[in-house]
Amino acid sequence: MSDGFLSQEEIDALLRGEPVAASPSPAGQDLSDIEKDALGEIGNISMGTAATTLSVLLGRRVSITTPKVSITSLNEIKRQYPLPYLVIEVGYTQGLLGTNILAVREQDALIIADLMMGGDGTNPPTELNELYMSAVSESMNQMMGSTATSISTMFKKKVDIAPPKVNLLDFAVDPNIDSIVSGDDSLVRVSFRMEVEDLIDSELMQILPINVAREMVENLLNAVQTPTAAAPAAPQPTAAPQPAPAAAQPAPQPKQQSVQNVAVQPVQFAALKPAGMPGVDANIGLIMDVPLQITVELGRTRKLIRDILELTPGSVVELDKLAGEPVDVLVNGKLIAKGEVVVIDENFGVRITDIITPLERASHLQ
Repeated sequence: MSDGFLSQEEIDALLRGEPVAASPSPAGQDLSDIEKDALGEIGNISMGTAATTLSVLLGRRVSITTPKVSITSLNEIKRQYPLPYLVIEVGYTQGLLGTNILAVREQDALIIADLMMGGDGTNPPTELNELYMSAVSESMNQMMGSTATSISTMFKKKVDIAPPKVNLLDFAVDPNIDSIVSGDDSLVRVSFRMEVEDLIDSELMQILPINVAREMVENLLNAVQTPTAAAPAAPQPTAAPQPAPAAAQPAPQPKQQSVQNVAVQPVQFAALKPAGMPGVDANIGLIMDVPLQITVELGRTRKLIRDILELTPGSVVELDKLAGEPVDVLVNGKLIAKGEVVVIDENFGVRITDIITPLERASHLQ
């Protein structure tokens, strides 16, 4: 292996299921190049899933790519990154043993929190108060949950995590993260490039103890080398039983068959009738008197808490519907129809213009 890439001979050996000799590790490093490549692949796949989850939460395009694996220590990280970081500590409860840490810059966490609270990310708060910390913690929780699911698929076994612990730490002044490692103990750092449209273009760090990193690599290699169950062979046709040999007899002469004209006509089937559902009409009568709440929704909007507190008599709240656009008719909170507002004897009413199809109703059931 050279420059972190497998040679053609090593690739051929892997395809044949033969072990590949690891390249000698540089002095002071505890992982081979092959192990680093495996960790980079694990990080690339799992963080790709996390990016998709974060994109859904923020409503923005998110990309987490370009993993770079290196050996470092906590003291070295503190020297290289003397900035406040949001530290997400993830402990494995099944499938893996140990803990790993995800570190996000405070400024990036502030933008994520602002987007989670309904802002546009261009004017984030200056500090992570309790409300914003709760918002960004929820996003990190969802990200790491999707990461565990992705790792389970890669390792072909169930991997569970405990609820992540989220803290804001200043690497320049805060003490060591004693929960996983401290001081000059060797750590594996996997750095990613994280982009959130034109709002964030930064670095995301995953920090792993050496033993957790090795266990991940071992699980990945075991999953790759595990043979898949072979498809059941197609049943072979069995030969018809042969009669026991008998005394030689003269070969029978083929019979002469007469050809007759047979009348052929298209096949005809009886018309199909939809099968009735017995009992439906009778049973539905039992709930005819159940009251349902019908709501007509003119429109919706999302506001920040500070905007809500600034509302006064005469304030105008802009909705997401255009003038003249049909309003939504909801029954017990579920959309069933659309209509237009009318006035009946000085009262408002709704004229139904469109009934939502069952497929459309199913798409609104969240």
